Amino acid sequence: MAHEFAADRYDAMQYRRCGRSGLKLPAISLGAWETFGGYRGEDVARDCLFRAFDLGITHFDLANNYGTPPGNAEVVCGRIIKEMPRDELVISSKAGYYMWPGPYGEWGSRKYMIASCDQSLKRMGLEYFDIFYSHRPDPETPLEETMGALDTLVRQGKALYVGVSSYSGAHFADAVRVCERMGLAPITIHQPYYNMLGRTIEWDLLPQTARAGTGVIPFCPLASGMLTDKYLGGDIPAESRAAQKWGKEWVERNLTPERRAVLNELNDMAKARGQSLAQMALVWILRLPAFTSALIGASSVKQIEENVAALQNPEFSEEELGRIDKLTKPVP
Repeated sequence: MAHEFAADRYDAMQYRRCGRSGLKLPAISLGAWETFGGYRGEDVARDCLFRAFDLGITHFDLANNYGTPPGNAEVVCGRIIKEMPRDELVISSKAGYYMWPGPYGEWGSRKYMIASCDQSLKRMGLEYFDIFYSHRPDPETPLEETMGALDTLVRQGKALYVGVSSYSGAHFADAVRVCERMGLAPITIHQPYYNMLGRTIEWDLLPQTARAGTGVIPFCPLASGMLTDKYLGGDIPAESRAAQKWGKEWVERNLTPERRAVLNELNDMAKARGQSLAQMALVWILRLPAFTSALIGASSVKQIEENVAALQNPEFSEEELGRIDKLTKPVP
């Protein structure tokens, strides 16, 4: 029996234009990195994707190397997406990291990018991706080749829009100039690392994306769970990624006493706002018009519901923003 999705799924979610393009994304998007097809099985993935869609999340983000083994996230999510209305969804994938042995199995060559897209489409059972990314800059392949490969995918109908991920401001600006000079498909979206604890793109990348009219969707907006309350007490929850994937050493390395003190202050601020730390961290990102969406990961329906509920209180006072800057903003 087909699942019946919520009739009011578009009523509460915010949708933002991606740069100067016609593409709109939900304020909260859902990614599959390390979760679906990884340390969470297909039943959890189905529950999460279905509930996310009921809440207005229409964008699901993947990559060729996501899952265990790499590629399994696309297989798992592809089966689930077949049960959903494809034309209401924005599905993205990426190529850039290691996928198979030999000189053509990673980075940004034309051969790797096009072969990766073909493999990803086959794994997911899709005819096209809404967005296809260069997952990371290649220090050896000319940008003309990587951007040209993305343009080819658009011309072949395998991607509607193209993006880049983890490009520095200068490298991104070079890529934009290459696309303009060669008449290639424009870079519609950039996916960088960004959160309260990692803010370097504010002075490196965001001025460049603003000039180019490119949308921005940060990954790790909750700093891999550090911007939640799950680690504040010092224990590692058994169901967390830290316990199941990364281990105690990761927690000790990333949650120093100094950082834990900052997080506890931020947590107190969130409580005063009537929010969880995760909710405050998400709407703090979305307060800036530069950001099209915040890309969350989730291992349960409850996490998705909590994150979407953050949108109910998006406003910050100048005093709150100043205090957050004092706690988290490094000197450029």
